[in-house]
Amino acid sequence: MILTTHMLAGAALGANVQNPYAVAGLAVILHFVLDLLPHGDYLNKNSRLREFWKVAIDLLVGIALIAPFLFIPGKSSGSSLNILIGVFFSLFPDGTTFLYIWMKVKFLRPLKDFHARLHYYPDSSPRRQFRFKNNLFDILISLISLIILIYP
Repeated sequence: MILTTHMLAGAALGANVQNPYAVAGLAVILHFVLDLLPHGDYLNKNSRLREFWKVAIDLLVGIALIAPFLFIPGKSSGSSLNILIGVFFSLFPDGTTFLYIWMKVKFLRPLKDFHARLHYYPDSSPRRQFRFKNNLFDILISLISLIILIYP
C-alpha cells in the first residue's frame, strides 16, 4: 500500500474511535491487515535512497488530504488528536522498515521480516510494481477512508 492509503485509513479510524490508546493499537493492526491485500509499491528491496522523492510526494499528498479534517469547525481537539495518532501509528510499520533497511537498526529485523511476509505478492513479483491495475485496492481503500472522514 502507498503511504497515503495507510494515512487515510488511520485518519478515518482516529476520527471514529474515541480512545487514543485504542486508535494507536488498531492503526498498527490496520496497517498489517491492509498489507495483506494485493497491491503495488513504488519502492522495493532494490530501491536506493535517491528514490525517496517518491516517499516525500506520497507523504505530502496524504498530509494535504488529511489536514482539512484537522481544522473542521465544531470538531473537538480530541478528535483531531486521534486523527493524528491514527495517521502516525498507521505509518509506524513502514517507519520501522525504513529504520531497519536504511538506518541499519538491527533489532527491528523481526518486525521487518513479519511485515514483509504479510504482503500478498513477493517483493520481486511483477504484481508488486506500481501500476494502476496493481493498486486498485489502494484506490478503493483511500476512497472509502475519505468517505468515512467526510461522513463520520
